[in-house]
Amino acid sequence: MELRTLSPADLCELLARHGIRRFFLVWDEEAGRIQASHPLLEPLAGLLEEDQRDFDRHEGVFVQIAQRTGVLQSAFVHRTCRGQGAGGTRYWRYDTVEDFLRDGLRLARGMTHKNALAGLWWGGGKGVMARGTGQVTDLEVRRLMYEEYGELITSLQGCYVTAEDVGTSVEDMAAIFRRTRFTTCIPPELGGSGNPSGPTALGVVRGMEAALRHLGRGTLAGKTVAVQGLGHVGEPLVGFLAERGVRRVVGSDIDPGRRELAGRFPGLDLEVRIVERGDNSVLAEPADIVAPCATGGILNSRTIPGIQAPIVCGAANNQLEDPERDDAILQERGILYLPDFLVNRMGIVNCADEQYGYLEDDPRIESHLGDTWDNSVFNLSLKVLEEAERSGRTTARVALDLAEERSRELHPIWGHRGAAIIRSLVQTGWAGAD
Repeated sequence: MELRTLSPADLCELLARHGIRRFFLVWDEEAGRIQASHPLLEPLAGLLEEDQRDFDRHEGVFVQIAQRTGVLQSAFVHRTCRGQGAGGTRYWRYDTVEDFLRDGLRLARGMTHKNALAGLWWGGGKGVMARGTGQVTDLEVRRLMYEEYGELITSLQGCYVTAEDVGTSVEDMAAIFRRTRFTTCIPPELGGSGNPSGPTALGVVRGMEAALRHLGRGTLAGKTVAVQGLGHVGEPLVGFLAERGVRRVVGSDIDPGRRELAGRFPGLDLEVRIVERGDNSVLAEPADIVAPCATGGILNSRTIPGIQAPIVCGAANNQLEDPERDDAILQERGILYLPDFLVNRMGIVNCADEQYGYLEDDPRIESHLGDTWDNSVFNLSLKVLEEAERSGRTTARVALDLAEERSRELHPIWGHRGAAIIRSLVQTGWAGAD
């Protein structure tokens, strides 16, 4: 039996038969290998150890079957040198356990790089819950599911701080908040900053403007943009593009309800296409810019040859299926690629600032979105583009090298506290606790 090929639902059944409700896969620095909490999970430890693409000595993967709803829930912590692992909670459907693990690994690592480039004293983490596991039959059960996820976060004792992500709403964050203080994106009526999708979209727009500036192609006015995904970030992105005078937007989404966007932006030629899951045809649309704003891994050897736009800049996390290969393919085709972790920072910036209070026209937010601070989205994007052109390296490699360097800086007050918390969880029997 190959654990990696099981569906998440089948994994839940297998764990239940063996009396396992929680398990972890934790990197043991001294031994130089992954420690699995149960012998049954050793094959998954082996899968990660053998992997050369997505596993990057992640400090810990913590998984549970929610006690009341039966949903498979997890927290992936990549690197906590700069502070607590931080990133959103994704509720998504996965065909196999390997797909589930790989998505969490890639997302957590991407958050490490995003937080580092944004100058935040946070490390990288991500929450993942598997659709199709458990019995989520109505809104009340959904609320319970997110409360149980909050209980998981509390059990991790602060090594990971969660937030909103694909498949999760502000209302869901309120349910998480009922069971843990280690969360952000809390609704405003509960003292939080709410949905961070608007700032995220605006940061992506600033990345687009940097790319156009670098290529000498003027402003967004009169341009055509193809947007894959018209959800949390894609919808406000269309609005910001309309404000900047974009002539035409071609958008695709799997949700038929997105058709209603077509008449929402007067003066903008907006075409909304409803597609099947896995349909990436909008990426090949004739356009000035392609903006991937759905799920990851969609820039690969199958889709890149069809791209006609000279610029790719979007909000989706982990857009490159294989970072070591696909950025080079884009470069060879003369396509200017703005790495997602370089331009989609504003959601997590909004989350990081939440605990310090917030105000209208916040100067800190404006510094990230403006032109004066050298580490703003616009200026750092220009710096990466210029260095890539000077050195011949890909934009993804330039941004990644800078992010890696920053991500290993220790928090000026707490040092590498996240790793110490994870060691404590292992030593105190987290996987056996109820």
